[in-house]
Amino acid sequence: MTGTAAEFLEVAASAQVAAVPLGHLSIELGHLYADDFAVGPQRLSELFERVVPWATTARQQCALTLAPRTPRISTCFLVDDYFGQLPPPGEVIPQLVTAAARAGLTIDYLVRESACAVAGDVDLARLVQARIVPDPPPRTTGGRPPLSITGWLCNGERSPAPTGVAMQAPADWQPPSENGANRHSVFIDVQLWDEYLGQRRWSCAYLASVWQLLRLGLLRYDGKPVAVPTRIVDGDYPSEWSGLPPVIQLAERAAPFTTYRTLSVLDGRFLQIEAAVRMILGQYAVEAAVARQVSERAGGEGVALPVSTVDRIDYIFTR
Repeated sequence: MTGTAAEFLEVAASAQVAAVPLGHLSIELGHLYADDFAVGPQRLSELFERVVPWATTARQQCALTLAPRTPRISTCFLVDDYFGQLPPPGEVIPQLVTAAARAGLTIDYLVRESACAVAGDVDLARLVQARIVPDPPPRTTGGRPPLSITGWLCNGERSPAPTGVAMQAPADWQPPSENGANRHSVFIDVQLWDEYLGQRRWSCAYLASVWQLLRLGLLRYDGKPVAVPTRIVDGDYPSEWSGLPPVIQLAERAAPFTTYRTLSVLDGRFLQIEAAVRMILGQYAVEAAVARQVSERAGGEGVALPVSTVDRIDYIFTR
């Protein structure tokens, strides 16, 4: 990785778990689907115009919190090449960079959504799945099939299904319930994947969960960093999205891609998806050595870092 990011790499990293560069804040400037690009450049301009005031305020707030230190803040953009057919990178990326620049923004990193499923030789989606620890509801009987079979994860107890026993009165309906509900339940049941043409197809909410873990620098494979940013010079793009590295660094002198905290400025249509993301990550067990390493790094810089992964993630939803 080029640029100043290497300056923040911890020298005394764990022998088992490699360290990654860590900035203070990652600002996601947007997440668009193929349909959005089909509308034309005006759609991109409108997006960035809405993002500018929020991104500016986030930078100012981060600077105030860290004063007199200089904050390390990077921006990123997620492009959906997983669920839809996008125009070639050489067409899309210049449009994004130009539209952002017109609004006074710089996109430091661009990430393919498909890289949240598989990044190079690493199956990130299954890597994360292996560390999901479902939160069992009270009085669990073991009758519910496991996550590895159903592909569904919830934050409580589902309504019991009718037994359908012949010559027996139907059982009274029972509502679902949230584990640890605050007076009233907010029950969420999320599909993490389905099967499509004989292949596992991960859900948007699940890939967005992997996306947040990547930005927070909490993923390793055999102790090594995954989806390490690769610098690509403007115009040097392959004809297919699959030919791009998982994370590309567009700005030459960018702060680290991985950061202690994240902020996503998103269209309001993503509200349900991100509610699901927070539920999923609430049941994700970060590798202990990685969690300890990031916590110690933050403490060494005097950065107040929440223990919970979910509490390191913030959102702004626009119209």
